[in-house]
Amino acid sequence: MAKVAGRTKGGRTLHVSDVLVIGGGIAGLSVAARLSAEAKVTVLEGESACGYHASGRSVAFAHYGLGNEPVRTLTALSMAELAAHGSVHPALHIAHEGDLPALDALEDIHRHYGCAYTRVGPDEARALVPCLKADACAAALVDHGSLKLDTHAMLQAHVAAIRANRGAVIPDARVTMIGREGDQWVALRADGTRHGAPVIVSAAGAWADEVARMAGVTPIGIAPRRRTVISFAAPEGEDVSRWPFTKTVGEGFYLLPEGRRQLLASSMDQTPSEPCDAAAEELDKAIAADRVEQATTLAIRRISHSWAGLRSFVADELPVIGEAANAPDFYWCAGQGGAGFQTAPALSRIAAAAVLGQPFPEEAAAAGLSFATFTPARLGA
Repeated sequence: MAKVAGRTKGGRTLHVSDVLVIGGGIAGLSVAARLSAEAKVTVLEGESACGYHASGRSVAFAHYGLGNEPVRTLTALSMAELAAHGSVHPALHIAHEGDLPALDALEDIHRHYGCAYTRVGPDEARALVPCLKADACAAALVDHGSLKLDTHAMLQAHVAAIRANRGAVIPDARVTMIGREGDQWVALRADGTRHGAPVIVSAAGAWADEVARMAGVTPIGIAPRRRTVISFAAPEGEDVSRWPFTKTVGEGFYLLPEGRRQLLASSMDQTPSEPCDAAAEELDKAIAADRVEQATTLAIRRISHSWAGLRSFVADELPVIGEAANAPDFYWCAGQGGAGFQTAPALSRIAAAAVLGQPFPEEAAAAGLSFATFTPARLGA
C-alpha cells in the first residue's frame, strides 16, 4: 500500500493513513504492527492508555485448557513467538472423580499438539500445590511448557513496532462517528479530529459492534462476559512462586502465584455484561474466595486487590477475522474471548493477510485453518 499524507477539506484537516485500526488492545495493536511493515497505520484508542480494558486485566497464562479446537490451534501456532515475552511456568489441570473423562480429553489435546506433559495422581499434585485438599483432586495433568506472559511488554513491543514503521498509536482518541467520504472511511474523534483511510479495522473488543454500527455495518453479535480476579496473601512464610498455575478441568477455579507472597484466583465466572469499564462485584469476589477455600487449606482472610475484565465472544466462540459482507474495506478483528494474548501472534498474521489481500498463512493452513474458519459471513455479517 502506498503511504499517503494528511489533506484539508472544507477547512478541516483529514489525517489520512492507509489503514485505520479502532482499538488499542492486544487485537488492534498486534494486527496494526503486522500491517505497519507494508502500510501506513493509525491506531485510535479511546482510553488514556492502550490495553486499558480486557488486555490490561488479563492474567495471560498461555495453555491448552482454554477454548475450542481452532483456538487451541492458534495457541499452538503462537507459542514460539509468545516465548519472547513469556516465561515457562507449569500448569496443573486438576480433576475430581466425575471430571476424569474431561481430563482424559485434555490429555489427548496435549498429545495432539506435541506438548511436554505428565499425567499425575493426587499425591503428586499435592506435592506441587501443598494446599490442595485430599478430595479436591483424583488425578491431574502437568503441562510443562505453558507460559506466563508479560502482557505489558507484548503491548509495548507492538506500539514500538508501529511507531518504528512511521505509524501512529493515539490514546484519548474516542471515535464518535464513522462514515464514507469518497473512497475513504472517515472516523471523527470526540475532540473533532478527523482520520481517514481506505481501510478500517474494528478491533475494539467489547465495543467492536458499536464501531460497526457507527459505520453502518451489520454487527457480529459480540457478547461480553465479565470475569473477576482476586488477589490475597500466601500462607505466612510460604514462597509460592514455584507453584504451578492450577486450574480445574470443569467448573471450579484457577489459582496462580503472583511473585513469592501473593496468589491470584478466579472462579472463572462468565457473567453477561454490556460494554463497560468492568469492576469486580462483591458476590463474584466471595464466590472466587469460597471455591478456593473449598478445594484447598488456604484461608482467605482479606482480599488485598480485585478487578474484573470483559472477555468478548460471538455465538460460536471463535474469533472473527475478515471483510464485512456489506461494507467493502471494513474488516473485523474481534471476538477473541479469553484467548486474546495467547492467540495474537497467529491471529494477527491471519488478519493482516486478509486486510492486505495476501494468501492465507501457510503454517495456519497446514494446521487445518482457513479464512473461512473466521469469516464474519458465518454470522451473517
